[in-house]
Amino acid sequence: MVYADDDESLLEAEEDGSLPDRDQDIKPRFHSSRFHGSEDGEDDDEDIVNVWNLRKCSAAALDILSNVFGDDILPTLMPVVQAKLSCSNDEVWKEREAAVLVLGAIAEGCINGLFPHLSEIISFLIPLLDDKFPLIRSISCWTLSRFSKYIVQGTDHQDGREQFNKILMGLLRRVLDDNKRVQEAACSAFATLEEEAAEELAPCLEIILQHLMCAFGKYQRRNLRIVYDAIGTLADAVGGELNQPKYLEILMPPLIGKWEQLPNSDKDLFPLLECFTSIAQALGTGFAQFAQPVFQRCITIIQSQLLAKVDPVKAGFQYDREFIVCCLDLLSGLAEGLGSGVESLVSQSNLRDLLLQCCLDDAPDVRQSAFALLGDLARVCPVHLRPRLVEFLDAATKQLQNTSKLKETISVANNACWAIGELAIKVQKEISPVVLTVVSCLVPILQHAEKGLNKSLIENSAITLGRLAWVCPELVSPHMEHFLQTWCFALSMIRDDIEKEDAFRGLCAMVKANPSGALNSLVFMCKAIASWHEIRSEDLRNEICLVLQGYKQMLKDGAWEQFMSALEPSVKDKLSMYQV
Repeated sequence: MVYADDDESLLEAEEDGSLPDRDQDIKPRFHSSRFHGSEDGEDDDEDIVNVWNLRKCSAAALDILSNVFGDDILPTLMPVVQAKLSCSNDEVWKEREAAVLVLGAIAEGCINGLFPHLSEIISFLIPLLDDKFPLIRSISCWTLSRFSKYIVQGTDHQDGREQFNKILMGLLRRVLDDNKRVQEAACSAFATLEEEAAEELAPCLEIILQHLMCAFGKYQRRNLRIVYDAIGTLADAVGGELNQPKYLEILMPPLIGKWEQLPNSDKDLFPLLECFTSIAQALGTGFAQFAQPVFQRCITIIQSQLLAKVDPVKAGFQYDREFIVCCLDLLSGLAEGLGSGVESLVSQSNLRDLLLQCCLDDAPDVRQSAFALLGDLARVCPVHLRPRLVEFLDAATKQLQNTSKLKETISVANNACWAIGELAIKVQKEISPVVLTVVSCLVPILQHAEKGLNKSLIENSAITLGRLAWVCPELVSPHMEHFLQTWCFALSMIRDDIEKEDAFRGLCAMVKANPSGALNSLVFMCKAIASWHEIRSEDLRNEICLVLQGYKQMLKDGAWEQFMSALEPSVKDKLSMYQV
């Protein structure tokens, strides 16, 4: 794991922060389209060693060994690590650096064995952030980030809080390092710390923003992307805490300056669009003062890219759908942040027609972001979707058909399903022409739940089915016998929230319309009701109570008591609150 003498990284170990990046220095980047629900996979792009060589392979192997064998490897490994770390001679700095890499590589797999010594390990790493060798500074940033979760957990006592502050300030110092590799490592490590620390960062916001915006003015193109990510992650972490004039005065002018400087076809816009998306969501209505030019530019970029798709000569550049995806996601961020405040912007634009085009696009990532925006707009200004409602619903429904091919476009189907549910509760009976078609698509998804379909798609299908049943119970209830068991099972897996409330309103409405249709699935329905930790809506509690009381009256001559006695004790206990 020690750097080889001919390793390229050794050539970069100089103060190169002021040297402009070459085009070949800029790595390709990929925007992840907006997704409504819990992602199944995780993006694992946190390794500071980017080139696959013997060093990286060894570090990756050690990471795997530590996860397989855990603390059992520590008695063999730690004496070697400690010996290397204790050597302070300049001649052996590469061995010292490799020992720091080892600590980062085993941070996850050996945490139980390392945890009692964690404070000591971190105390040793903090001074290395200021080491004379850039590669030791950079690897120390990464290794500290690997312990972020435990560093933040320690802030509930004085010593841990002091250590957290030292790490915070140490990483911010390195964010302003004169070496590009250290800048990259520090910014990435800081973003990881931000994710773990969340609102713990609020008291330090001013100094964090000052450092990040100083880096923004200092960095070359490649590392500028990482600053955008750190700013976006900060916004996600602290949310509304960011919405204070003193913070916005530091944050927004440089970003807006860059926004105005970049042409519409410049790929350096991508990370800036993503950054603005996070800021818009964090500031909420506080973003209103910046919203109009941002909104209008997104519309312009989408229009010009759609033109480039059919006529690149007239557009003046080649089509790149990632511009469309990023702009759709930023518009979603505006809708989420501004709420109904986005209505005036939508009303003065042709967004509705552009959005429909994107919902019909042949590229799955464009459709995925388009349906996410459709759902977000349905929440806050459905009136502007109504003129083309049938077309939107038809486009969304098509994404759910053919269960066998769903896995290929699972995220598109997920967002389309969610958008249909959001539209249903806003347009009410206007959705009736497509209700049975949608239900016929959702039922097979629920029935294939055990076959490894995406968890979020199962949840959204259950919620949307419930919302359709709530809005049009007379259409859905005659068919409930075909899907009630699998639907109730899916509902029981969903965490308590307002979307689950909507689904249960649909369940109650359907059962009221067709009480006999649920008799064969009563056990599953009771288990679904018992899955609630707490129903905050008094109306819904009362509705569920009426449904259960209705079945108690329907099942006469001891049949109800017999039914209740067969239920699991935990389910029976939960149902007792409904006086049945």
